[in-house]
Amino acid sequence: MITCFIRYEIDPFRVEAFEEYARRWGQTIPRCGADLIGYFAPHEGSATTAYGVYSVENLAAYEGYRQRLAADPLGRENYQFAKRERFIRREDRTFLRLASAPHGLQVKP
Repeated sequence: MITCFIRYEIDPFRVEAFEEYARRWGQTIPRCGADLIGYFAPHEGSATTAYGVYSVENLAAYEGYRQRLAADPLGRENYQFAKRERFIRREDRTFLRLASAPHGLQVKP
Protein backbone atom coordinates (compact mmCIF):
# COMPACT_ATOMS: atom_id res chain seq x y z
CA MET A 1 0.00 0.00 0.00
CA ILE A 2 1.21 3.51 -0.81
CA THR A 3 -0.20 6.79 0.42
CA CYS A 4 -0.38 9.94 -1.66
CA PHE A 5 0.09 13.19 0.24
CA ILE A 6 -0.98 16.23 -1.76
CA ARG A 7 0.28 19.52 -0.38
CA TYR A 8 -1.72 22.49 -1.62
CA GLU A 9 -0.79 26.12 -1.44
CA ILE A 10 -4.14 27.89 -1.48
CA ASP A 11 -5.36 31.47 -1.54
CA PRO A 12 -5.93 32.34 2.14
CA PHE A 13 -9.06 34.31 1.20
CA ARG A 14 -10.54 31.30 -0.64
CA VAL A 15 -10.49 28.62 2.08
CA GLU A 16 -14.24 28.08 1.67
CA ALA A 17 -13.73 27.28 -2.02
CA PHE A 18 -11.04 24.74 -1.09
CA GLU A 19 -13.43 23.19 1.45
CA GLU A 20 -16.08 22.78 -1.25
CA TYR A 21 -13.45 21.18 -3.50
CA ALA A 22 -12.51 18.81 -0.65
CA ARG A 23 -16.14 17.80 -0.01
CA ARG A 24 -16.57 16.95 -3.69
CA TRP A 25 -13.47 14.74 -3.60
CA GLY A 26 -14.92 13.10 -0.51
CA GLN A 27 -17.67 11.73 -2.76
CA THR A 28 -15.60 11.01 -5.86
CA ILE A 29 -12.27 9.58 -4.69
CA PRO A 30 -13.67 6.51 -2.88
CA ARG A 31 -16.02 5.78 -5.80
CA CYS A 32 -13.03 5.80 -8.17
CA GLY A 33 -11.03 3.28 -6.16
CA ALA A 34 -8.76 5.03 -3.66
CA ASP A 35 -8.98 4.86 0.12
CA LEU A 36 -9.52 8.50 1.08
CA ILE A 37 -8.02 9.41 4.42
CA GLY A 38 -9.15 13.01 4.10
CA TYR A 39 -8.68 16.58 2.96
CA PHE A 40 -7.41 19.05 5.51
CA ALA A 41 -7.97 22.82 5.38
CA PRO A 42 -6.08 25.49 7.34
CA HIS A 43 -7.21 25.98 10.93
CA GLU A 44 -4.33 27.42 12.95
CA GLY A 45 -0.91 28.57 11.78
CA SER A 46 -0.42 28.82 8.03
CA ALA A 47 -3.52 30.03 6.22
CA THR A 48 -2.17 28.90 2.86
CA THR A 49 -1.33 25.20 3.40
CA ALA A 50 -3.85 22.39 2.93
CA TYR A 51 -3.54 18.64 2.35
CA GLY A 52 -5.28 15.76 0.66
CA VAL A 53 -4.33 12.21 1.69
CA TYR A 54 -5.39 8.88 0.19
CA SER A 55 -4.00 5.38 -0.29
CA VAL A 56 -3.87 2.97 -3.20
CA GLU A 57 -2.45 -0.52 -3.52
CA ASN A 58 0.49 0.43 -5.80
CA LEU A 59 1.44 2.77 -8.66
CA ALA A 60 -0.38 0.61 -11.22
CA ALA A 61 -3.57 0.94 -9.14
CA TYR A 62 -2.92 4.69 -8.93
CA GLU A 63 -2.85 4.96 -12.73
CA GLY A 64 -6.20 3.15 -13.03
CA TYR A 65 -7.65 5.32 -10.27
CA ARG A 66 -6.52 8.51 -12.04
CA GLN A 67 -8.16 7.37 -15.29
CA ARG A 68 -11.45 6.64 -13.50
CA LEU A 69 -11.24 9.99 -11.69
CA ALA A 70 -10.73 11.87 -14.96
CA ALA A 71 -13.73 10.07 -16.51
CA ASP A 72 -16.02 10.62 -13.51
CA PRO A 73 -18.55 13.46 -14.10
CA LEU A 74 -18.13 14.93 -10.58
CA GLY A 75 -14.36 14.50 -10.86
CA ARG A 76 -14.27 16.41 -14.15
CA GLU A 77 -16.49 19.13 -12.68
CA ASN A 78 -14.24 19.43 -9.63
CA TYR A 79 -11.15 19.87 -11.80
CA GLN A 80 -13.02 22.59 -13.73
CA PHE A 81 -14.22 24.21 -10.49
CA ALA A 82 -10.61 24.52 -9.24
CA LYS A 83 -9.42 25.84 -12.59
CA ARG A 84 -12.26 28.37 -12.83
CA GLU A 85 -12.09 29.60 -9.23
CA ARG A 86 -8.26 29.69 -8.97
CA PHE A 87 -8.03 29.04 -5.23
CA ILE A 88 -5.16 26.55 -5.64
CA ARG A 89 -1.84 28.28 -6.20
CA ARG A 90 0.34 25.18 -6.15
CA GLU A 91 -0.06 21.43 -5.76
CA ASP A 92 2.66 18.87 -4.98
CA ARG A 93 2.24 15.08 -4.70
CA THR A 94 4.44 12.73 -2.72
CA PHE A 95 3.96 8.97 -2.49
CA LEU A 96 5.06 7.33 0.76
CA ARG A 97 4.85 3.86 2.25
CA LEU A 98 4.16 3.16 5.90
CA ALA A 99 7.42 2.39 7.69
CA SER A 100 6.28 2.28 11.32
CA ALA A 101 3.92 -0.73 11.21
CA PRO A 102 2.94 -2.74 13.10
CA HIS A 103 1.82 -0.08 15.57
CA GLY A 104 1.47 -0.75 19.25
CA LEU A 105 3.75 -3.78 19.40
CA GLN A 106 6.81 -3.75 21.57
CA VAL A 107 9.96 -4.06 19.49
CA LYS A 108 12.59 -6.32 21.02
CA PRO A 109 16.17 -5.01 20.80
